[in-house]
Amino acid sequence: MTEDKGLSDKLKGAKDKVVGEAKDSYGKLTGDKAKQGEGKAQKAKGTVNEKVGEAKDKLSDE
Repeated sequence: MTEDKGLSDKLKGAKDKVVGEAKDSYGKLTGDKAKQGEGKAQKAKGTVNEKVGEAKDKLSDE
């Protein structure tokens, strides 16, 4: 298996941030507070995944 370090976590994080932003914007546009909250949560999850990926990169560089 190829070692991707933190790349897969960073990619998942970036995807979650984009999808979360879309849900947040849709929720704002339609007044759907639940969808807006779901989008904000998904953006936060994406940020966490990106940080995990960065940490994995740093640990593998040592």
